Amino acid sequence: MGTEGSTVLSPLWRGLPTIDSSAASTSASCSLPPHFEAVGSARKFTRNTLDRWDLIGLFDEVALVVSELVTNSMRYAMPAVPSGEYGVVGEYETPVRLHLMRWTSRLVCAVRDPSESGPVVGEAGAGDECGRGLYLVESFSDAWGWHPLAGALHGKVVWALFRLPRDRD
Repeated sequence: MGTEGSTVLSPLWRGLPTIDSSAASTSASCSLPPHFEAVGSARKFTRNTLDRWDLIGLFDEVALVVSELVTNSMRYAMPAVPSGEYGVVGEYETPVRLHLMRWTSRLVCAVRDPSESGPVVGEAGAGDECGRGLYLVESFSDAWGWHPLAGALHGKVVWALFRLPRDRD
């Protein structure tokens, strides 16, 4: 996320212990095309990134959360972008972007999209196919939330936080 990472994610840290400034951090991000096949690309990107960071043991939980966040962006945020405007949306070259950020004690998955509407937790019936996504995000991550982007940036970021096992460097 470059220099905007700390600003964009500042609401995420409220209520959590501060990160030691000596804790190494790294990040990776990818743009996602505005169609549902992007969910598979997001999972592949997540697998490759977690493997590179020696966190592949977290793949199942993190990939499920990434899949839900990206699916929600594709399903609910993309209709907010007028047809034919997927090339450049505001400050972004692509309308949806996945960010993975790692500190020694935390991993954050964040999905940025052009919609300013916040996610809504659904109420799914026993036979419903939709309405459980954010419940799954809440169940598999340690915390999740969202916030609108500030300044010249339009849209929002939906994030999920995973606390990493202490025996990792």
